[in-house]
Amino acid sequence: MREDTLVVAVDGPSGSGKSSTARGVAERLGLDYLDTGAMYRAVTWALLEAGVHVDDADAVAAAAKQVVLEIGSDPSDPTIRANGADVSGPIRGPHVTAAVSAVAAVPAVREQLVAEQRAIIAGSRGIVVEGRDIASVVAPDAAVKVYLVADAEARASRRTAELGGGDVSATRADLERRDSIDSSRTASPLRRADGAQIVDTTELSLEDVIDQIVRLAKER
Repeated sequence: MREDTLVVAVDGPSGSGKSSTARGVAERLGLDYLDTGAMYRAVTWALLEAGVHVDDADAVAAAAKQVVLEIGSDPSDPTIRANGADVSGPIRGPHVTAAVSAVAAVPAVREQLVAEQRAIIAGSRGIVVEGRDIASVVAPDAAVKVYLVADAEARASRRTAELGGGDVSATRADLERRDSIDSSRTASPLRRADGAQIVDTTELSLEDVIDQIVRLAKER
């Protein structure tokens, strides 16, 4: 990666608005886009398809090595394939959602995917990367580091809407479960990185959030 390549790191918990924000910023600035959470979901999907028990860390680590991912970096049409299959839709289903935190907590899986993520960043013309450990682990030298937050009710409502409806209370409970796992895992826990700008999206429109991050990027 060239020294002048712009990397914008967008971290935060589920439902804080990372995906919509990161894609909007990438489109606005003419940069590539990478959803690292989708990579963990794609690996999880492949393991579930292969019948791997996701609570068996050794089995997960071994099977994950066999998963081949193909990532599209166009923010207007991001794509992801696992072992040749388009998994853009399936990885958002409830079975993957319920299992992904367990897979993502396995150190060997994180090491494997962080290496892939860094390779994608290094080959980019400039990129907006979203996830939970971008500024803290994947790209600690990113020029722009943002940590998105939102109150629990707003996050649950957004995620329920993304899923096409459902029980907001159940969604909130699931988000809180994932937050607990992601924040307490030993490998790359969810946390605000040093120097990351906190942006509370609870009362902000998507365009307001994008504007803030674009402004930070241009100041760099």
